[in-house]
Amino acid sequence: MTTRLDVVVPAHDEAERIAACLEALSTAVTLLHRTRPGTRAHVTVVLDGCTDDTPALVHAAARGGSATWLDALRTDHVGVGRARALGTAHALARTGAEDAAADRHWLAHTDADSRVPTGWLVQHVDALADGAHLLVGAVVPDPVDLDPVVFARWQATHPPGAALGHVHGANLGIRADAYRTVCGFDPVREHEDVRLVARARTLGLRVDATTVLPVVTSGRFDGRTPGGYAEHLRRTYGDAS
Repeated sequence: MTTRLDVVVPAHDEAERIAACLEALSTAVTLLHRTRPGTRAHVTVVLDGCTDDTPALVHAAARGGSATWLDALRTDHVGVGRARALGTAHALARTGAEDAAADRHWLAHTDADSRVPTGWLVQHVDALADGAHLLVGAVVPDPVDLDPVVFARWQATHPPGAALGHVHGANLGIRADAYRTVCGFDPVREHEDVRLVARARTLGLRVDATTVLPVVTSGRFDGRTPGGYAEHLRRTYGDAS
C-alpha cells in the first residue's frame, strides 16, 4: 500500500527566503523518492495574503523542471494557524481519492523562512512506519542572521538534547488520522503548533520528540507573529551588546 506524505508551508511575504526553503524541500523529496520508493510526497505552500514576490517565486518553482511535487494555495491574510489548517485541508482533499489510508498518510509542517535537512522527509516517513502519531523536531536559528555574540549565547544554552520538549511549527509531523482526532490546527495567530501537540498528549496519542536533523530557521528578530520564534530569540538572547 502506498505511503503518502504531504508537507504544508505557510508563507506571508517571504520573498527573501522562500527560494531556499523550496530548494531544500526539493532535495528532501528527491532523497525520499530514491530511498523510500513506495512513498509519494507533495508540498503545498499557503500564500497567506502575500504582498511581495513570494507568489511569483513559488509559481516559478512549480513550473520549473519536473516540479510535480509542488503547488500553491492563495488565501487572504488569515494568520499562521488558519493558514496551516487551510493548507492541511487542501492536502487532505487533494489526496482523498488516492490509495493511501489515513494511517499511512503523514502531514509534515515547516515554515517558509526555514530550510529542512536533506533527510528530513525520510525521518518523518520512518516515524510513521515506527508507529508514531506525532513527531516533534528541533530547530536551529540561522547563524547568518545573528551576530556571533548572540549566536554564541544561543549555543551555550542548547547543548545536545536541550531542545527536547519544545514545539516548533517549522519541524512538526502528524499522522492524518491523528490530525482529525485532535481536530486539526486552531485558527489562531500563533501557538497553533503548541496547542495541537498539547491536545494530542491529553488524548494519549504517541508523541515522539527528536533533536536529530533540526530545521534551520530564520534568526531574524522581526517575526510574522508577536510571540513566535523571532520574539523568543530577541527577548532571550538580545543584541550583541
